[in-house]
Amino acid sequence: MKIKLIALFFCLGIANVLAQTKVSGHVVDENNDPVAFANVLFKGSTEGTITNENGKFYLESETTWDALIVSFLGYETLELPLAKRVNYELNLVLKEEADALDEVVIVTGKQSKKAEENPAIAILKKIWEHKRKNGLNQFKQYEYDKYEKVEFDLNTIDSALIKSKLFRGMEFVFEEVDTSRVTGKTYLPIFINEAVSRVYGDNVLDKEKEDLKGNKNSGFSNNQVIIDFVDDLYSDYNIYDNYLKFFDKSFVSPISKTGINTYNYVLSDSSFIDNKWCYNIIYYPRRKNELTFKGDFWVADTTYAIKEINLQASKSANINWVKEIYIEQEFEVLNDSLFLIKRDYFMSDFALNKKEKSRGIYGKRTTLYDNYEFDKPKNEKFYSEEVYNYNEDVYNRDDSFWEENRLESLNKDEKGVYKMLDTLKTVKKFKRLYNIGSVLASGYIEFPSINFDYGPIFSTFGYNEVEGVRVRTGGRTYFGPNDLWRLEGFLAYGFRDDKFKYGISGKWLVDKKNRIILSGGNRRDVEQIGASLTNSTDVLGRSFASSAVVGTSPNDKLSSINLTTLSLEIEPVKNLVFRLGANYRTLESASETFSLDYFDEESPTGISSEIRQYESTLSVSYFPKRKMTGFGVERRNANDNYASLFAQLSKGDRTVFGSDFDYTKLQFSYIQPWQVGGFGRLTTTIEAGKTFGEVPLGLLSVVPGNQSYFSIYNTFSQLDFYEFVTDTYSSLHLEHNFNGRLFSRIPFLKKYNLRAIVGVRGVWGEISQENRNLNASGLIYNAPSDEVYYEYSVGVGNIFKILRIDFNFRGNYLDTPDARKFGVTGSFGFYF
Repeated sequence: MKIKLIALFFCLGIANVLAQTKVSGHVVDENNDPVAFANVLFKGSTEGTITNENGKFYLESETTWDALIVSFLGYETLELPLAKRVNYELNLVLKEEADALDEVVIVTGKQSKKAEENPAIAILKKIWEHKRKNGLNQFKQYEYDKYEKVEFDLNTIDSALIKSKLFRGMEFVFEEVDTSRVTGKTYLPIFINEAVSRVYGDNVLDKEKEDLKGNKNSGFSNNQVIIDFVDDLYSDYNIYDNYLKFFDKSFVSPISKTGINTYNYVLSDSSFIDNKWCYNIIYYPRRKNELTFKGDFWVADTTYAIKEINLQASKSANINWVKEIYIEQEFEVLNDSLFLIKRDYFMSDFALNKKEKSRGIYGKRTTLYDNYEFDKPKNEKFYSEEVYNYNEDVYNRDDSFWEENRLESLNKDEKGVYKMLDTLKTVKKFKRLYNIGSVLASGYIEFPSINFDYGPIFSTFGYNEVEGVRVRTGGRTYFGPNDLWRLEGFLAYGFRDDKFKYGISGKWLVDKKNRIILSGGNRRDVEQIGASLTNSTDVLGRSFASSAVVGTSPNDKLSSINLTTLSLEIEPVKNLVFRLGANYRTLESASETFSLDYFDEESPTGISSEIRQYESTLSVSYFPKRKMTGFGVERRNANDNYASLFAQLSKGDRTVFGSDFDYTKLQFSYIQPWQVGGFGRLTTTIEAGKTFGEVPLGLLSVVPGNQSYFSIYNTFSQLDFYEFVTDTYSSLHLEHNFNGRLFSRIPFLKKYNLRAIVGVRGVWGEISQENRNLNASGLIYNAPSDEVYYEYSVGVGNIFKILRIDFNFRGNYLDTPDARKFGVTGSFGFYF
């Protein structure tokens, strides 16, 4: 069977060769030094590429060409006849121009930033002057057709992979192997998704709407997660912007005004493209290890609009798990002054390392634009986004629809993906591999025959001072990602306290249009209730602090909680959520060394240890620019660069269910991520709250400490639990990740691609004398009322690509007994 497969590959390779011209090689000068960023193109065409930092290149075309042109400023143009359709490992030598010997022409290294010395800079300044006059900005309204194709491919397919045990029994998949026109590597398509839509925009209203007409995908049942992953990574961008955001990183655009300090520019060529005289400019980074590209672009000589551009991330760029990023954009000339985007191609090579021969996965997105129309106004209501806009017909379009609406036909291999993956899903071995990946991704083990998921498996074991070793089992109902109702529960046992804990919750999407959700549940558990200032609305939610295995000091300040909740939630406007809830809880200390006692005149002893409290809540949450996936009772975030605003009014009523206290609590939080150009990402969090009325320790606002060795955002690393207790508080957290911007400037450190992280956090609070008088717990109430308590931290991230270490410093209140003035925390994570 294997011999037949190899023979089949050989035949397929021959068939591909007959239909394509393929060349690869190495461009050097007469001293055998590589010529970086040289132009390589097929003679008589605009199909080409540029050499990389080592002078290497790969180029292919669906058309047959008989000659190759290699050129670079200061060298004689080389024309190489192509006797064969496939020419690999060519060694091309460029000779220095004769007249260049008499004049100093710098073609590598640093280029001048002055327009009078470098014609490329003069052209670049013209681009800046005209950029607001180009494209869709010329019109009040616009609309166009959009076709998007997302594809994932396993790359570097060789005989070793074909013969490996991993694919034994699945050899038929290799019938779809092809060669990348960008890298020259073989690849196997494993997933494809197509979408057709009509886009409407209004520059006056600053509104845009995308109306999905059809969606077709192959591969796995939960394709939307993959699609959202790609769309978030390859978010829409404008090459005229100063920064282009990919993989949550801001790359400096070569067309931007900041580019002049980041890139070298060389005027390389000029030619007619679509009857427009255009200049070709090559650009490459001034420094290594920064978030930059290399490539070239063609710009029209009258409008100074970009006609074509390609961008390739430099291999030294500070980005993880991505070996290659390659982008092409083509613009259509509609008239003398109008250039509109016609085609956008984005390809990335995900791999564990950046070695040339390492195997990885291509993620590709091809977007085509057509049928532009302008100045057709629509009322503002047209652009209002619906909370529920799912149309099942959109996902079940027939073949005739796709034949009519595809702006680019699928090639042979892409057509074969649909059939191949349908077959693959019937193979038992593939099912096992898929299930393993699903467990690692979701944390749940699927039992589809009974519509049940077991997990989350990562919560199976825990430890704290009260429970000792804790084991947990649980699960949820799961008919599909868009279930209209869901039940979830768990059972846990602590070996030290010899007690069982449990929790159960349910939620039901009553109305899809306004996302009316009815939910409720009950949980009896042991928890660290001072782990956050803003209350969670998840009845089964349990903080990390409740099960930290190791810490800076014993965590014995845990409480036993019995919580019952019922709530009604509605989303009348997209991303605006109102929630009306009611809960009843009993609280008491779970530890002999910790107390929640309070003075109680109605108690025979004058002191009560248990709190029984009913509370009604009204909250509003707003998430501007949030994108969600799915339409069931539970949805998934498709992006993470949006703000989060939350406000809640809570009312405690002692006349309900024999509760102990009357009080009113107000809470507010605002979380905002900021992309600070090429200087990284800043995350800010503001929280404030006040409790009106007399309440004991279990109902006060405890400033969240962190006694673990893990870096936990929105906590105070140098505070112990219950070190500060308040009934009125306000806090600010600032954390900035420079994404390698600082370390890339330090010569002996930049090769390690480390990332500097700085943080500042502060809190002010006070507690009333009435609440102090109620306290019988033995804990002395301290609040940061004299001055704002603050901490600061300096961290190093991306150590071995997954480790972050923070050095935390306590700023004040240093005279507090057992105050921790300095501490080291860390975290693990996979980040680009």
